[in-house]
Amino acid sequence: MESVRDVVFYEKGDIFPPLAALIGEEKARTFIGEVPELRRELMTDVEAIASNDPAASDRDEIIACYPGIIAMLSYRTAHRLLQMGIPVLPRFITEMAHSATGIDIHPAAKIGEYFAIDHGTGIVIGATTVIGSHVMLYQGVTLGARNFKYDDTGHPLDVPRHPILEDNVTVYSNTSILGNVRIGHDTIIGGNIWLTHDVPPNSRIQQGKAIYVRSFENGEGI
Repeated sequence: MESVRDVVFYEKGDIFPPLAALIGEEKARTFIGEVPELRRELMTDVEAIASNDPAASDRDEIIACYPGIIAMLSYRTAHRLLQMGIPVLPRFITEMAHSATGIDIHPAAKIGEYFAIDHGTGIVIGATTVIGSHVMLYQGVTLGARNFKYDDTGHPLDVPRHPILEDNVTVYSNTSILGNVRIGHDTIIGGNIWLTHDVPPNSRIQQGKAIYVRSFENGEGI
């Protein structure tokens, strides 16, 4: 099978035979019908990066070089396949992207348009995460579960356990947001924060400032 990027951008006649062999002719035709909308969504992610990263020279560079776009190509493709009831393949696709980019997005997560990932290494987005539109994550962000609920036999239940990020949220590097908490719209979460509670809209969350102890002059250290 061609790469995920090829599946998204090739013409219909080019992708049908290998895709049909993997998921069956009927579902392959259904997926191909979704390609124009899938491509539109992916281009909103490209636009989001272009609008937020002054280092991006043009959109071709973003598509070809940015690991966040590789991860989102894989995620949006896998998410569509999962919605169609395709087993295993969606997770296989996102795990390939995880290996290539260091960005781990479960195909069951729900991610809105204009989603931007800057750098991206170490990002983890759990299966029941819900992300609105115009959200930006920096490297090392974890949207994870805080704990699990179990059934009477001791097996973990697949219930909502990951964060909800409303529209226009930015989360800076190495922050962990854990549990089924809601981060209100137009909120900025600073770096290196451990967050396990709801945050109202239009909030600013930041860690305490670093404390100056002493200089390293004359080898004093701290």
